[in-house]
Amino acid sequence: MELNIRRLNNEDYSELVKWWKDWGFKAPNKDFLPENGTGGIIVMDKNNPVCAGFLYTSNSKVAWINLIISNKNYRKKPQRKKALLLLIKSLLEICKNTNIKYIYSNNNNKHLVAHFEFLGFTKTTDRMTELIKII
Repeated sequence: MELNIRRLNNEDYSELVKWWKDWGFKAPNKDFLPENGTGGIIVMDKNNPVCAGFLYTSNSKVAWINLIISNKNYRKKPQRKKALLLLIKSLLEICKNTNIKYIYSNNNNKHLVAHFEFLGFTKTTDRMTELIKII
């Protein structure tokens, strides 16, 4: 197993849309994503894409790790878990290197929450409400 990370590029969006659909989620529009869909990273097992995630930043010391998605057809264990941990660690490293002080993430996937907690995140609630308005 050889896991590598790279920045997302414009060509990755169609693959991520497929992943969101495979998991039963509505894919976010490209312009909803940071840097129009390239503001994140993807983990590869050789030439096979495994998982990806996005990093939202602002003019504050806060960053938001979100929209982590994985290739539902990639079923190798324990590689899948290692890939998700590598993804989160790599996003954390980007934050450290850009002087981000606070990192926020929200999701309700118990396995993903466990990965975040393993990496030192503190769970603040057992429930989550997500609201959005398009203007």
